[in-house]
Amino acid sequence: MNQRWRLIVLWLLPIGMAALLAWQILGGSQLNTTKPTSATVAPRNTAISRMSYGRFLDYIEAGRVTSVDIYEGGRNAVVEAIDPDLDNRVQKIRVDLPGLAPELINTLKEEGISFDIHPPRTAPQGLGILGNLLFPILLIGGLILLARRSNSMPGGPGQAMQFGKTKARFAMEAETGVKFDDVAGVSEAKQDLEEVVTFLKQPERFTSVGARIPKGVLLVGPPGTGKTLLAKAIAGEAGVPFFSLSGSEFVEMFVGVGASRVRDLFKRAKENSPCLIFIDEIDAVGRQRGAGIGGGNDEREQTLNQLLTEMDGFEGNSGIIIIAATNRPDVLDSALMRPGRFDRQVSVDPPDIKGRLSILKVHSRNKVLEDTLSLESIARRTPGFTGADLANLLNEAAILTARRRKAAISLLEIDDAVDRIIAGMEGSPLTDGRSKRLIAYHEVGHALIGSLVKAHDPVQKVTLIPRGQAKGLTWFSPDDEQMLISRAQLKARIMGALGGRAAEDVVFGHAEVTTGAGGDIQQVASMARQMVTRFGMSDLGPVSLEGDNQEVFLGRDLMTRSDVSDAISRQIDEKVREIVKHCYIETVSIVKNNREAIDSLVEILVEKETIDGDEFRSILSSFTSIPEKERVTTTI
Repeated sequence: MNQRWRLIVLWLLPIGMAALLAWQILGGSQLNTTKPTSATVAPRNTAISRMSYGRFLDYIEAGRVTSVDIYEGGRNAVVEAIDPDLDNRVQKIRVDLPGLAPELINTLKEEGISFDIHPPRTAPQGLGILGNLLFPILLIGGLILLARRSNSMPGGPGQAMQFGKTKARFAMEAETGVKFDDVAGVSEAKQDLEEVVTFLKQPERFTSVGARIPKGVLLVGPPGTGKTLLAKAIAGEAGVPFFSLSGSEFVEMFVGVGASRVRDLFKRAKENSPCLIFIDEIDAVGRQRGAGIGGGNDEREQTLNQLLTEMDGFEGNSGIIIIAATNRPDVLDSALMRPGRFDRQVSVDPPDIKGRLSILKVHSRNKVLEDTLSLESIARRTPGFTGADLANLLNEAAILTARRRKAAISLLEIDDAVDRIIAGMEGSPLTDGRSKRLIAYHEVGHALIGSLVKAHDPVQKVTLIPRGQAKGLTWFSPDDEQMLISRAQLKARIMGALGGRAAEDVVFGHAEVTTGAGGDIQQVASMARQMVTRFGMSDLGPVSLEGDNQEVFLGRDLMTRSDVSDAISRQIDEKVREIVKHCYIETVSIVKNNREAIDSLVEILVEKETIDGDEFRSILSSFTSIPEKERVTTTI
């Protein structure tokens, strides 16, 4: 029986059992009693009318009844009576009797009416026994069918008996289609993981010098940096049995299920040793014990305890390597992080410009690019992008190329895809003249400060085309990977963010400034406060005035704690306001000194709606000198 017919039977089985039960309740259980057969059933079709029992008695008293045939043990009868309404013709009339009462028999005898009682024919005894056993047989057969389905159809309702088994996907030789050559931009992490594969393939190379195979490798990094992709590459390269599952697949609503699944997972792993186990998002089950109000003796902690024991307990698990991935290492339990369980912690960070270039080479293999498009220019255009971001970038560019009916991806599609990913979908251009001009002054103010302040990143593009929540945008593109940021650069970024508000203030007056600088002001406040509290770039000295972890983790931090006194907090606020005020005064001064250039740039921007960085600097240079930016050349 194939799966389709099994599903049909499983749907019809409850309906059939319910119908059989109802039939037995309503009279089907009388199969073992007497039942009239076709020869003794009252001739229903021969009776041309029906008569009530009271009227039947009246007919007897009036002498109109000539004969009576009684059926079904006295429950009904067929009466031959003279009907005065039909010229005294004899008619057969059906009568429902209350039962075979002795009074009725005596009355018929007294009146001299011919009557006959037709006894019902009894059914065979075997048929009655079969009728009583039919429902239990169907019930038992249905249970057997459900049990067989639980073994042959994973994921069905019958799996309720196997909820304690592990849900890990198992492959004797995982064919993920991913090799180490397909993973780019994380060369350091890839080197550590290649050693794990070598441990499995050539253990004698390490054991000969006393090296011990690592029990666990923890991949740590922001989302999208390639942790799961590295695990797929390990599975594709190792050539050993591979188990893969998510941390959330351990814990269910049933008590003890998580620990049972951990035991079953390691039991299967020992049977297939040496092997690899990959647990994605391990923070779902590996969070700190005792976290939570009212204690932590919950199902997740029991699962974690079992996992700790299986990884490095009394017995040990030689030949089993666990690879786990998380982007929240700060919440993992310390017992899980110690050597002997996770011996290695591999950081998978966002790639630098060389890593981005290698990632773009991998993801552009199946893309049609214009000959003039340089992957190096895309890598420089996308600082901070992860591997997933770059893959999404090229895919969005390919979609835009197909939408515009082009044969190959150009730099224009790349720029539009970057704008869409960072700022959102492109909106309709503004038509209101006053609003459009005000936004133009705001954006030109940002770009002017970014161009005239030496330590600021160069302007890449100024546009009035709305994207997402922004009605206009000014893009800045750093020339190099800024691992360290100087005080001058932070000050320049604060001034650049204040450039829009300063332009509104100078051009339209203090009373006409708008809410358009709300996001800029939040960014300014954050940078200025970090200069004071984290980086020691104020008169308070090189002292850290805030903790490293500002997030509250329930159970460890029931409330936020302040590391400074009230007096220091007031001084911090004063220094933050002082930095912002000083930067704003300098920004307003630059805007006032270049008012003519601003007006000319605004007219051009309103007309063209978008000005790239080179054109902006070319126009600005005709009004004032632009300081040369400090450029750091990176060799790729």
